[in-house]
Amino acid sequence: MVALLKNRHVRDGALQALFVGSILAVLAALAITAKTNMDAQGLTGGFAFLERATGWRVGFSLIETDATLTYAEAILIGVMNSLFLGAITLPLATVIGITVGVMRTSGNGMAELLGAIYVETFRNIPMILQLLFWYTVLLAMPSPREAELLLGSVALTGRGFYVPGLNVTGGSVFAGFVWIALMIAVIVRLTPRRWRNIDTTRARHEKRAVWLLALLGFVVALWLGRISNTTLTSIPEAKGLNFKGGVRISPELMACILAISIYGGSYIAEIIRAGFNAIPKGQSEAGKALGLSVWHIFSRIRLPLAIRIVMPTLINQYVWLFKATTVGIAVSFTDFFMVISTSINQAGQTMELIFMLMGGFLIINYSIAWVLNRVNDAIKLKGTQLRI
Repeated sequence: MVALLKNRHVRDGALQALFVGSILAVLAALAITAKTNMDAQGLTGGFAFLERATGWRVGFSLIETDATLTYAEAILIGVMNSLFLGAITLPLATVIGITVGVMRTSGNGMAELLGAIYVETFRNIPMILQLLFWYTVLLAMPSPREAELLLGSVALTGRGFYVPGLNVTGGSVFAGFVWIALMIAVIVRLTPRRWRNIDTTRARHEKRAVWLLALLGFVVALWLGRISNTTLTSIPEAKGLNFKGGVRISPELMACILAISIYGGSYIAEIIRAGFNAIPKGQSEAGKALGLSVWHIFSRIRLPLAIRIVMPTLINQYVWLFKATTVGIAVSFTDFFMVISTSINQAGQTMELIFMLMGGFLIINYSIAWVLNRVNDAIKLKGTQLRI
C-alpha cells in the first residue's frame, strides 16, 4: 500500500476519483433531500405531466395550436420561438455591428462620431430598459382603423406590423431554416478537409451545388407547408376594424427583435473595430499597390482578416446574445423561458421543468458554439501559413 501511494500516477488517479466521488455524493444528497421534501409536501415527480393539457393559449406560435395543447407541445413551441428569435436577431446584430465597426474605423470624422454615439448610447443602457422602451413605442403606433398602407402592402399599427407574406405554415418555415442550417454545417465540415485539397474550380462548383440544394430544400419545405385553398402570396388589406391577410408581426416579437439586435450590435461593433485595428496597414497598402478598388480591399482583405481575428470573441458574444432572448418574458413574448415559467406555476413540477430549461439552453448554446468553432477551425491560419 505504501509503495502504491508513492506512485505519482496512482496518487493522482486516487485524488481524481475522490474528487468525482465527492461531487456525485453531493448530487445524490441533494436529490435525496429534494425527494424527501417533495414527499413531505405530497408532490409527485416524473415527467408524466407533459401529456396533460395546459388549458391556456400561447401568444405567438410557429405552428397551429389551441387551448388543448399539452405541456410537451407548449414547451416545443417555446423552444421554436426562441430559436426563431435567435435566427433573426443574431444576423441583424451582426449586420449592425459590422456597419458600425466600419464607420468607427473609416477615417471619416462624422461617421466615426456617429458610430461612437451609437455604441456609447446603446451599450450603456440595460437591454431590458431598451426592450420596454421599444415596446412602449410600438404600442403607441396608430390603431388599425387610423393606419394606412405604406407602399401598398405594409401597415404599422399598435396591434402589430402587417407585411406581405406567404400562405404557408410556420412549421414549414422552421423546417426550411433547419435545412439551410444543416447545409451550412455540411459546407463548414467539408471546407477544411475536401475543398482545400481539390481543384479550385471544382470546389467552387461543389459549393454552389450545396447552396443550390439548400435553397431548393427551403423552397420545397415552403411548398409542402402551403395552406390549401389559398394563393401562395398574401397581402394585408384593411377590413373592418383590423387588417386581414399578410403576416402580422406582434409588438412583443418586434420589440424583442429591436432590443436584442440594437443592443447586441453595439457590442459586436466594438469587437469588429478591434479586428480592423489589429490588421497591419501593409495589407491595405498591398491591395492599393495591386490596383484593387476600395470595395475590393474591404471585402477581400480587411473584412475577412478582421473576422478571422475576432471569431473566438464573436462566438462568445453569439452565445450570450441567444441567452439574452429570455428578456422577452418582460413583454410576455412566448419564448422558452416564459413557457417554462408558466408551466411551473400551473403544473407545479418545478424540478423537472427547471432541469428541462437548463438542459435545453445547454444543448442550444453548445450547438451554436460547436458550429461556430467549426467555422473558426475552417478559416483560421494553419501553422504552415503566413500569419499577419
